[in-house]
Amino acid sequence: MNATGKFAGFTLGLAAVFGIALAAGALVGPEPAEPAGHDEHSTAAAPFADLPGGLLATDQGYTLALDKPNTTTAPQSPTSFRILDANGVPVTKYVNSHDKDLHLIVVRRDMAGFQHVHPVLDPAGTWTVPLNLSRGGDYRVYADFTPEGGSNLTLGADLRVAGNYDVQALPAPAATAQVGEYTVALNGTVAPGAASKVTLSVSRNGAPVTDLQPYLGAYGHLVALRAADLAYLHVHPEGTPGDGVTPAGPGIDFVVNAPSAGDYRLFLDFQHQGVVRTAEFTVRVATPNATGASNPAQTSAPADHGTPGHGH
Repeated sequence: MNATGKFAGFTLGLAAVFGIALAAGALVGPEPAEPAGHDEHSTAAAPFADLPGGLLATDQGYTLALDKPNTTTAPQSPTSFRILDANGVPVTKYVNSHDKDLHLIVVRRDMAGFQHVHPVLDPAGTWTVPLNLSRGGDYRVYADFTPEGGSNLTLGADLRVAGNYDVQALPAPAATAQVGEYTVALNGTVAPGAASKVTLSVSRNGAPVTDLQPYLGAYGHLVALRAADLAYLHVHPEGTPGDGVTPAGPGIDFVVNAPSAGDYRLFLDFQHQGVVRTAEFTVRVATPNATGASNPAQTSAPADHGTPGHGH
């Protein structure tokens, strides 16, 4: 058979197969329609609905876009970013949450260099803030915000800082953290997959602090990160200043939702005498034992930084 004959035979065979497929499709019928209200955003978000925050740069149609994801070490490094909507347009309207339109959390991947800052938004939708990037390494940047008309999101992106990377081991669990003259004690049990109440109590030179000042709508702000993948957990304070019920220390109550067993890093920001300080802990979340009880949460404090403020 010549080449023309072979091609004709192949075409007839393909047509026959295609015809069989069409016939089978007609017998089976069309694919079921999408459920009502199942739009493009919900389809994209569905596979990630149960993920903790901060693991995705894009979620529910919004994207955290760093203007410069690679930089060099500097003690005051100007950093800018935008939150883009599904059409790539910068978001300019946000819902105020905990006294701010957006919270930016930055930490190196070994959990060193934690910073909690509040950038400034320009009319075009670009956020800017100086960061302490005096130590090289790979950092995780979290934007915690609520866009107008949307739900609360925490998006994450990597920021690479060229320079000497002095990797630090995760501190072992301990019950207290020391920040200058202040001691913060963590009490409570954190169980995986459940809402767990913990109390952080602040003392100064051995005396309980009972005049904590409001910070971000509460007497303390707590950030929790999973050590294995730097997942960002939503932690909610109990009570609010000015409600006539919540005491201004020494204890600050929070509800922590740890999705799994493992090590977590907790960062508590609290304000006293006009200065915000940060206490750091490592918490080991254990799998419940045979009786259904969890092991008590254990915590750890790094070396005393001695300098008040967010950055380390």
